[in-house]
Amino acid sequence: MSNVLEVAGRKLSSRLIIGTGKYESYEQNAAAAEAAGAEMVTVAVRRVNLTDKDKPLLVDYLDPEKYVYLPNTAGCFTAEDAIRTLRLAREAGGWDLVKLEVLSDQKTLYPDMEETLRAAKLLIADGFEVMVYCSDDPVYARKLEDAGCCAIMPLGSLIGSGLGIMNPVNIRLIVEQSSVPVIVDAGVGTASDATVAMELGCDGVLMNTAIAEAKDPILMASAMKHAVIAGREAYLAGRMGKKRYADPSSPLAGLI
Repeated sequence: MSNVLEVAGRKLSSRLIIGTGKYESYEQNAAAAEAAGAEMVTVAVRRVNLTDKDKPLLVDYLDPEKYVYLPNTAGCFTAEDAIRTLRLAREAGGWDLVKLEVLSDQKTLYPDMEETLRAAKLLIADGFEVMVYCSDDPVYARKLEDAGCCAIMPLGSLIGSGLGIMNPVNIRLIVEQSSVPVIVDAGVGTASDATVAMELGCDGVLMNTAIAEAKDPILMASAMKHAVIAGREAYLAGRMGKKRYADPSSPLAGLI
């Protein structure tokens, strides 16, 4: 299997995607991206300054020539809002690879899957390449792939919760049925969560809060880098089978 993550024709050697929110500063965000070895960063178009030159600009700290920018629709609760937001992003930066999320309510930030599917179809028809945040529902994941989404991004648990991978069975089912990259998006809290996602066979992990709200974001970014690599290698290696009883490490034959 290739060690390269390919999404919509873009080849990435890093399987860790990080966000650009909640950091103390753009300088800290840039340092975290460097420590994480990330090559793609997701940007909340409604919340991050991309165009007002009278204020600090994200692009001055995270070079668009070095990082693949992934505009997202954080804060959108209808398909129309999401589509409008991404059209503005395309006008501002020429970005056509985007992350779609359409949320259902403020308390859980759980995806509204009916609206998400509707928005995805409209965006794809408008020429966008859509990476889509979704619930861990294999049925909707299949519908989104059939609609033409270039990556399926099921939640591990609620956005910003740090609860980890709550439903590994469904994540695994989505991985097994998908022919496009599957990237866990939301809920990762620490390095072991990222490793679990990768051991399930996911192609990558996207996170923001787990790094930005760590006591030492730069060190956590480094930890996440190694966690994703370890999980990927363990998945490729193929874990041993689980057994009900002990199995001695040394052979019993030839004992004195």
